[in-house]
Amino acid sequence: MRSAILCRYGELFLKSGNRRRFERTLAENVAYAVRDLPGIGIDTPHGRIVAHADAGVVDEACVRLERVFGLVSLSVATRVPHDIDAIGAAAVRCARAALDAPAPPPSFKIESRRSDKRFAMRSPEISSVVGARVVEATGLRVDVHHPALTIGVEVAADTVFVYAGARSAPGGLPVGTAGRGLLLLSGGIDSPVAGWLAAKRGLAQDAIYFHSPPFIGERSKDKVLALGKILARWQVLRSIIVVPFTEPQKQLRDAGPAELAVVLYRRMMMRVADAIGDRLQADTLVTGENLGQVASQTIQNMTAIEAAARRLVLRPLATYDKVETTALARRIGTYETSILPFEDCCSLFVPPHPATAARVADAERAEATLDVTALVAAAVAGSESIPLAP
Repeated sequence: MRSAILCRYGELFLKSGNRRRFERTLAENVAYAVRDLPGIGIDTPHGRIVAHADAGVVDEACVRLERVFGLVSLSVATRVPHDIDAIGAAAVRCARAALDAPAPPPSFKIESRRSDKRFAMRSPEISSVVGARVVEATGLRVDVHHPALTIGVEVAADTVFVYAGARSAPGGLPVGTAGRGLLLLSGGIDSPVAGWLAAKRGLAQDAIYFHSPPFIGERSKDKVLALGKILARWQVLRSIIVVPFTEPQKQLRDAGPAELAVVLYRRMMMRVADAIGDRLQADTLVTGENLGQVASQTIQNMTAIEAAARRLVLRPLATYDKVETTALARRIGTYETSILPFEDCCSLFVPPHPATAARVADAERAEATLDVTALVAAAVAGSESIPLAP
């Protein structure tokens, strides 16, 4: 038996002249999420996306679709003809299935939506007639304000969908509708969450990871790749570019005052990310920086760091506190990997008292003793692109 997974979207309705482009991208992302499941078909009736799936893959398809940005919710539905008796029978089956569950609902309501105005009955009448049949068959109590179970009826052009309940999806905009970005990804809690938030606003991304062997071991690199694979399940990342950063770090450490080390590292990262971004046609850079969270993330330091970048730098977590970021990391599945005890390169050669009010002029003075262009070129040339399979 085949089921229909009814996928709903919300914010796209506000896009006016661009709505069709957003809907088309969302449908493509939905199809991509379930592309390797057998027997899946995708339809796009008015205001909905429907994935048709065999019973054996419905649960896996729902798990994947719950991670598609742009969708706000989804329901596994039964398709029935434009016949009130068939609709009522399907609703009764939904109610009985709910009553057979470990925690049966004490109340219900019918919520109807009639997009096909040719159907003779209006939405309130559908709800009234179908609800009466559920009461007659099951004895369930009607509660239109706070129901424990909502049975949905959606009348489309060539079929009627009947379902019970809904599963949440992340909302936002379809990935790919806001351009392309390059995420500066480390092994910590913050940057994976920042990438996820940028994707929720429609930004397609690759990631760049700065690796400094032998000071930073392969387990740190493996940790970042594991985070990348988790984000790829959300369609956040296409690839991770691993950049050798040992030589630039050593030279930067020796070039300037010790307290400027982190600022100098991150300015160099911006330059390398820009160069990689040129190759990937990225429109923006994305970082996990958070205002005031650590010494390097003051307004003055972030200003000095961003001065080295040629692109807009997005900081989705700038106003988040650690509790909010950690909660999101748990939700999206990155937290347990992020807290594994492996360091990243920004922790290398850091003095006890790093600068909190760095000036661009001071950073440029330290960098003037180095061949910055050559360091960037060597880092880009030595980089490795690793594709991520969701």
